[in-house]
Amino acid sequence: MLGQAADPVEQVLLKFKQLDLSPYISPPAERPPERIKVYAPDGTLAAETIAPPHFFEYVRPDLIRRAYLSALSARFQPKGTYEGAGKEHSCESFGVGLGIARIPRYKGHLWPRGCMAPNTVGGRRAHPPRPEKKLHEEINWREKNLAIRSAIAATAYKSWVSARGHVIDRVPSLPLAVTEGAEKIERAGGARGLFMALGLWDDVERAARRTRIRAGKGKRRGRRYKEPRSVLVVVSRLGAPLARAVKNFPGVDVVPVDQLNMLALAPGGVPGRLTLWTLPAIERLRQGLFL
Repeated sequence: MLGQAADPVEQVLLKFKQLDLSPYISPPAERPPERIKVYAPDGTLAAETIAPPHFFEYVRPDLIRRAYLSALSARFQPKGTYEGAGKEHSCESFGVGLGIARIPRYKGHLWPRGCMAPNTVGGRRAHPPRPEKKLHEEINWREKNLAIRSAIAATAYKSWVSARGHVIDRVPSLPLAVTEGAEKIERAGGARGLFMALGLWDDVERAARRTRIRAGKGKRRGRRYKEPRSVLVVVSRLGAPLARAVKNFPGVDVVPVDQLNMLALAPGGVPGRLTLWTLPAIERLRQGLFL
């Protein structure tokens, strides 16, 4: 009939057909190289190594986002109010006939303020936060590992890295790897020379330029500055000297390869972080991490 609304099922199917699902069902236009170029700390090509299978996973932004929210919510701390808050007063209603609300009121005054009842001045909260509320969005471990592999694969595509806002004009290749000697750099000057030789210092300067003072009360609660994320350095072991050398660089994070997580690989749930891999870390990946 004319003027009659279309079938709801047909409307849903029509909307589904209009969705662009190509990023999820078709292979990417570019493909990471099967052999990764490994550079020396001075920026010269030193060797090549076989790329682990992690770099050839499909990039799944939906799965990466879900795993990121799971990792983020795992840090939430339960909170709640005291069970007897607002309920420990000796209160009684004045009853009817006085032309006032019949809410419980404090005793001892002619017109005392209200108490006990929610949604009244001086009353208790109706729905206070409860510590038994479930805050963590759980995720299957196979799904989490697939999301980590997908986030690792996104670090090998220039399209994903540049779309995230990183400056990669002078980066020689992706994925970017350095020799084992880079992990032994102990001074910030040596780490800065490494970043400049590999074209990473431009992105560190971008993070420094965009660091700004937070709006709101957080600026006086120990989180005054908001700092963009820059280079992620993946090392082979905890306590590598390189971690101390770059710890004060704006936006730079260092994480051991066996502790890779979505908070480091995809801050904000957005894949494609600019990542610097050390050769021992890549070899550790090849041994079967997150598979």
